[in-house]
Amino acid sequence: MKTACIIPARYESTRLPGKPLRKIAGKTLIHRVYERAVLAQKPDIVIIATDHPLIEEEIKKFGGECVMTSPDHPTGTDRLAEAVRHYPDYDIIVNVQGDEPFIDPAVIDALASCLQDRPDLDMATVSSPLKKEEYEDPSAVKVVVNTRGEALYFSRSLIPFPRHAFAEPPRKHVGIYAYRRRFLLDFAAMPQTPLEKTESLEQLRALESGCRIGVIQTDMDGIGIDTEEDLKRAEAYFERSHPL
Repeated sequence: MKTACIIPARYESTRLPGKPLRKIAGKTLIHRVYERAVLAQKPDIVIIATDHPLIEEEIKKFGGECVMTSPDHPTGTDRLAEAVRHYPDYDIIVNVQGDEPFIDPAVIDALASCLQDRPDLDMATVSSPLKKEEYEDPSAVKVVVNTRGEALYFSRSLIPFPRHAFAEPPRKHVGIYAYRRRFLLDFAAMPQTPLEKTESLEQLRALESGCRIGVIQTDMDGIGIDTEEDLKRAEAYFERSHPL
């Protein structure tokens, strides 16, 4: 069972145009993400799926594997599905976001192992502890799981609601996924579902369609890059923790 790690890297960004090519401590963001991904042990290949020749040029400079995709995809999942069609020999696809320069390689391995060990699952994702200041933050997506570690629901609202107190600490969803190849292609072709539209959360389409999502737990609290301020924080963090 072969595993591919695919990193979507779209050029356009509302808040940070050309985001994959922005520099963090002397290297581009996409280079930083790639360097972390190739440290994982489970993937047989790491691929960057992009839509822009400047990003393709940068990937070739640092020796990465690249596939060009359409610039018109509405979501990263659609870009991922197009990329997967170019690599038919891989059974498990780990999707690492192109703006996570501090992704833990162990998390990539854990996601791949989750699908290898649980043939009943269609996909897998990650959760981390939810901070108290994130309880009412809709950008911090919450997740609840059953006793088998499978997702019951994802929401921008606080779930579960603590009528008296939390029986277990609440969890935050971290947007890193692993898919079975066939499921990913089917999922990308599914129409949007009511809960997905309501919460604006793509993973709810999978739950509403009866799919099973494994959720692994980690303590990671990644630094995603969306703004100039995020870049400054990442650069400071990198220079402290990853000296050149």
